[in-house]
Amino acid sequence: MSENTAPEPELTDAEVSEQKAVRLAKRDRLNELGLEAYPVSVPITDTIPAVRERFGGLEADATTGVTVGLAGRIVHLRNTGKLCFASLQSGDGSRIQAMVSLAEVGDENLDLWKELVDLGDHVFVSGEVISSRRGELSIMVSEWKMASKAVLPLPNMHNELNEETRVRNRYLDLIVREQARKTVFARAKTMASLRETFTQLDFVEVETPMLQVMHGGASARPFVTHSNAFDMELFLRIAPELYLKRALVGGIERVFEINRNFRNEGADSTHSPEFAMLEAYEAYGDYTSIAALTQKLIQDAALSVSGSHVVTWADGTDFDLGGEWDRISMYHSLSVAAGVEITPATSVADLQALADREGVEVHLANHGKLVEELWEHFVKDGLTRPTFVMDFPIETSPLVKEHRSIPGVVEKWDLYVRGFELATGYSELNDPVIQRERFMQQAAQGAKGDVEAMRVDEDFLKALEHAMPPAGGMGMGMDRLLMAITGLGIRETIMFPLVK
Repeated sequence: MSENTAPEPELTDAEVSEQKAVRLAKRDRLNELGLEAYPVSVPITDTIPAVRERFGGLEADATTGVTVGLAGRIVHLRNTGKLCFASLQSGDGSRIQAMVSLAEVGDENLDLWKELVDLGDHVFVSGEVISSRRGELSIMVSEWKMASKAVLPLPNMHNELNEETRVRNRYLDLIVREQARKTVFARAKTMASLRETFTQLDFVEVETPMLQVMHGGASARPFVTHSNAFDMELFLRIAPELYLKRALVGGIERVFEINRNFRNEGADSTHSPEFAMLEAYEAYGDYTSIAALTQKLIQDAALSVSGSHVVTWADGTDFDLGGEWDRISMYHSLSVAAGVEITPATSVADLQALADREGVEVHLANHGKLVEELWEHFVKDGLTRPTFVMDFPIETSPLVKEHRSIPGVVEKWDLYVRGFELATGYSELNDPVIQRERFMQQAAQGAKGDVEAMRVDEDFLKALEHAMPPAGGMGMGMDRLLMAITGLGIRETIMFPLVK
């Protein structure tokens, strides 16, 4: 649609209702004639993409002598006397023209086409592959069948769907908008790439429970449910971490999972209550080795989707995911941005005073929460290149080992891309005594009203007491990875997002 072309008006509810009644009558007519509005199958021999690949170079007004049978959704329809034209679209957006002529199908079949076929219908056509006088690849139809009758009309194919329609009716979005289809295929390529990279590195994919008796593995508010069979309270998992670490204890030394997480929190441009998550753990690694793994996973995915480490976002912007990514210290970068030295020894009172001056509100403030909130206020939005932010406060990282040389911090990084957090990685805490102390500290926070605090997980502690090897671990949101590769918001990268 050009900038100078006004959008065509969409159908009113009354017009849609009228069209539905007409189309239902056509459905009944097809069935009465024994033509089947919804047959079990149609005799397909080829696909639209395959025919386009094979015959895409035909010159105008050329014939091939090759007969094919294919099906697609009608997205353009023009009936003109003795010759009718339809544009058939396949699932990937490929199109081919169907030409239904009196000379090829006869009076009765041409009349039935005109009477019973509408925009949005799936139809089967069989005929010779040709090129029209204008050079458009076409099927000169000798036979046609209804494959599936649409009783509701499509949106106007020349108008852009608004965001609300796109997310509530993604099936329509996939039919009419190329970017929606591209995003689905980009996600599929990304998932395949991640698994291929892990396979090359001898990681094992596992599945861990989504219904858990104890929520843990992250600081987040869980969804709570009840099992009638066991008569007990259960939680939808917020992270698979504690079960994947049990796998490490059991000797699965390189393990990963890609699956759903659920967090009963707010929804915005980078958060969804239900989201896909990757977590991976590598025995005898640490947070530096797992950072290198994370960079490779993302760069391999970009290469799979775009053919290059430079990806092109939906708005046309090129974004470089290649090379070695920056690594910065959380405390040092905050000190530079705030203009005052902030260290693990900086008092809560001094941090609170700085937060008050900047208008930064921190719920149940302690040193770690204040440092992280102030860092987000001063530094986060300035990070556009992929950047590992290293070495976090100990108070906010109960599952992470203390830094081997810097007192008061832990060996944790967050990866920021486009100004949002894409992934996080740890040198995993495997000392059961210290882990119990950290859980007790979290329980104390929970008693003060922190709904995101972890509980003391005795079963997990028992597993640690059987010795978990030193390890590096990481977690990355799949929806956010697609955001980094495509430049889209989270509601576009999730095929069917939860909407109110």
